[in-house]
Amino acid sequence: MSRSIGLSPDLVSYVRSANRSEHQALARCRVETDAMGDVARMQISPEQGAFLQLCARLVSARLAVEIGVFTGYSALATLLAMRAIHGDDARLIGCDVSEDYTGRARTYWAEAGVSDQIDLCLGDARETLGRLVKAYAGKVDMIFIDADKTGYDAYYEAALKLVRPGGLILFDNVLWGGDVARPDRIATDADTAALAALAAKVRDDDRVDMAFTTIGDGILMAVRR
Repeated sequence: MSRSIGLSPDLVSYVRSANRSEHQALARCRVETDAMGDVARMQISPEQGAFLQLCARLVSARLAVEIGVFTGYSALATLLAMRAIHGDDARLIGCDVSEDYTGRARTYWAEAGVSDQIDLCLGDARETLGRLVKAYAGKVDMIFIDADKTGYDAYYEAALKLVRPGGLILFDNVLWGGDVARPDRIATDADTAALAALAAKVRDDDRVDMAFTTIGDGILMAVRR
């Protein structure tokens, strides 16, 4: 599981205890995903989940999209907050390529009783987003992107078409373990280069208001003007 860069284990524990308790399905997802080994680093932390929930409330999200579902923690956290506002009208569309990981996600969504409010689209996210733009352009309230880093630029452009004015776009892992501050890594690693390029692009993009934050492994936030 990811955690905020530079925080000691004691501070991580304190931050998590200072947030409200997770839904039991979220807690089970976190624990069981942690047991999967190295791949568990793709799961967001509980404090990131709490942050996503607050973001969903701030934009009163009724329709959200997630690119990169993994075992379903972030999607479930977001949808639970949306459901608290909008009830059965809340809906989240998730995009992923793995039947295995998302199969696990479905069990946690079922445990939380929200399976019918999460639509899972398996396949190349670029193709899925093309279809979603045709169906939901300007109607999405919030998008969370936590997938292949070299695809972030394409996902950003699609997200700008999907979100309404005032809609929120969030990118995870934009610090990339600190590599984005290393010129040698930017020059030699495609993922690092893509993340650094995205940060510069969003910073200078007059289509959005933005903030680069150090939550978790870095979350880049953009609000469509």
